[in-house]
Amino acid sequence: MTTQRVRWGILGAGNIAGTFVSDLQAQGLDVAAVGARDAARAAAFGAKFSIATSYGSYEELVGDPDVDVVYIATPQTFHAEQALLAIEAGKPVLIEKSFTSTADEAERVVAAARAKGVFAMEAMWTRFLPTADAISDVLARGSIGELRSVTNSHFQNLDVSSTSRHGDPALGGGVMADLGVYGVSFASQLLGTPTSVLADGEASALGVDLSASVFLGHGDGRTSATLTRMDAPGSNRATVVGSDGWIDIDAVFYASTSFTVFDGGHPQRELLRFDKPQHVGRGMQFQALEVERCLHAGELESPRMPLDESVEIMRVLDEVRAKVTAGSTRG
Repeated sequence: MTTQRVRWGILGAGNIAGTFVSDLQAQGLDVAAVGARDAARAAAFGAKFSIATSYGSYEELVGDPDVDVVYIATPQTFHAEQALLAIEAGKPVLIEKSFTSTADEAERVVAAARAKGVFAMEAMWTRFLPTADAISDVLARGSIGELRSVTNSHFQNLDVSSTSRHGDPALGGGVMADLGVYGVSFASQLLGTPTSVLADGEASALGVDLSASVFLGHGDGRTSATLTRMDAPGSNRATVVGSDGWIDIDAVFYASTSFTVFDGGHPQRELLRFDKPQHVGRGMQFQALEVERCLHAGELESPRMPLDESVEIMRVLDEVRAKVTAGSTRG
């Protein structure tokens, strides 16, 4: 692809799609079309965001020659089907996290993208924020020594009733797919692919994971812990521990936020304070900029969110959910 402007197509017309479009437009990126199963819903979304073209089917959206890349913004249970639709049409895809419903689905999407020679990436937007870049710089300088562990908590008080998106298994409900994935992905990014999984938690009568305590081994003695639940509030902070110090990441750890770097010597002392960065919107434009960079460079996946890593993260989610649903159940 040349350096011409990339034209985005939005598959889905829900809340997360609206946030994504707002951030892209504030950044000056080009949103060309939106598609939904309901033509009226797509048209209303298009009117709200001044998107020139709307479609009442996903097939029309991915077939639009004026759409260069498709952002999939539907519930997780539909991600694989819709990603495969776009890939078959030769359209690069950015797939909202969690990547798919299962690791098997993730493998199918990755295999299809590679066979077709089409770009694909999981929309783990937090990896591309200025805060994430600043943390990477601290680690690259060796400010806290060799990495040892990552701990994080992610709690939200959501509607977990059986009629809600979060409580309905048909819509991909569950704490790991929506909340816990942030912590697992963060640990995977810093410590590498998990080599062991311990987990406990609580599930609903429908088999939806409501809470989880996840303990991962990452090899060479490195560990991570993710505590998450979607029926109670919490601090939503994280800590990255090294051999010579640590980083305390303020709430909410997965978004644009501040952090403090500490020297672990005697006495302990503060090395660096990073203040919350200022930018427009939530920050979803940064992942879009990475997609556009990859497309201009002719890269078929992002080195910052590799496809194989997305598959491995889905394997962890599968295993955690299996352990949780096999244990405690809320009637």
